[in-house]
Amino acid sequence: MDSTAPPTLESGTKSAGNESLAPQKTRIMGRTSYLLAWFGGCVSIGTFTMGSSVVGSLNLIQATLAIAIGCFVIGLALALNGAPGYKYGIPFMVQARSAFGFSGTRLPGLVRAVPAIVWYGFQSWIGAGALNMVSATLFGFDNLIFFFITFQLLQIALSVLGFQGIKWLENIGSAFILCSLVYMFYSTIQRYGDELSASMLTMDGSWGMPFWGATMLFLGIYSTMMLNVSDYSREHKEGTGPGLLTTIYAMSILPCTMFMGLIGYMVSEATGVADPVKVFANAVDNTPLLMTTLLFIAFAQVTTNVLNNVVPPTYVLMDTFKLKFRTATVIVGLLAFATFPWELVKDESAAGLQMFVQTYSAFLGPIFAVLVVDYYLIRRRTLDLGKLYDENGPYRGVNVAALVATAVGVIAAFSISTVSWYASLIPAGLTYYLLMNYWAPCQRFRD
Repeated sequence: MDSTAPPTLESGTKSAGNESLAPQKTRIMGRTSYLLAWFGGCVSIGTFTMGSSVVGSLNLIQATLAIAIGCFVIGLALALNGAPGYKYGIPFMVQARSAFGFSGTRLPGLVRAVPAIVWYGFQSWIGAGALNMVSATLFGFDNLIFFFITFQLLQIALSVLGFQGIKWLENIGSAFILCSLVYMFYSTIQRYGDELSASMLTMDGSWGMPFWGATMLFLGIYSTMMLNVSDYSREHKEGTGPGLLTTIYAMSILPCTMFMGLIGYMVSEATGVADPVKVFANAVDNTPLLMTTLLFIAFAQVTTNVLNNVVPPTYVLMDTFKLKFRTATVIVGLLAFATFPWELVKDESAAGLQMFVQTYSAFLGPIFAVLVVDYYLIRRRTLDLGKLYDENGPYRGVNVAALVATAVGVIAAFSISTVSWYASLIPAGLTYYLLMNYWAPCQRFRD
């Protein structure tokens, strides 16, 4: 391939499913559409579980602030790492080549893809459980396995439409999601308010490591998206400054995270149950309203999965195995079956999910730091697209500096596992900067 002529997409209307790793020329999301896409795509049922996991260590005020701080950090991180994709129209797997090399990019790709597929299976099982309860209540048909398989096949069918389908799904679904969340929050307070008021506000809680660990838990759910945010920012129309982009990210994620985190916190405090389907089956006495709530839970899984849990591993497969977009989405959907999500939704799994988030955040944090340092300090926000698409150019092979820096960050993260994502940033970023400036084997990537 000519290193001076990277592949491009023709301008005009992009057809459904016509996704490519080439620089994006046709951008289909304005500011409102982009905000609504993130709003609809960030309804992670795992947030319920994260809220449950801080019961006993934080009071209501501390839990609320932890969620807000986590969302602000998310917004800032998304704006920082999404800048290359927004400016040049490139996806995450191409962006990472300047730091990790063509072959080395498979490491961050794998680290990003595995959590996405696990959450894909987890949330699909939750959504199937909600649909099964609707069916059992209204029609007497109770078969969770049937609904899980059917629900997953439906999501695969939606996924092959690409970002045209994602835009339509997220934008239309956002209003329903917001109204449902407000109602669910209200019904939780109505049902459990008397039991919760005293215990949640009067307990001392902690402003120390448990508090900051909680902020990391809520941002840890989105730490995967911080890595591959360029996959989405390349679809946003040009003309939005960094400050406004940060606001769009933070304000699109905050409402859903706040409502769902606090709902999980309150119902777990009152009932000891972490499964949201079981919780709302008990919390809502009116059958039509219960059906609405359960349908919301199912619908929210679709909006989140197609945006956040399908696109990233799909692009990884496209880059690694040279697959077409639609073929890769089908494979990702089939892999989600193999995550055994029925084990992840058990009440006793809340602690395990917390450990899972902390563990993969320990790997995602260092990679995020390497990418940010590479773009802002090494490249000075200027990328050579020809080199990024030239497999035989200076970015060929593996950049050892990125691997060493990632390893240093991972060690730092595991040494303080409660705040693993935070702890990994400076060690990884500083190591990468020093190696790129002073270690001879890295100069090919720098020059």
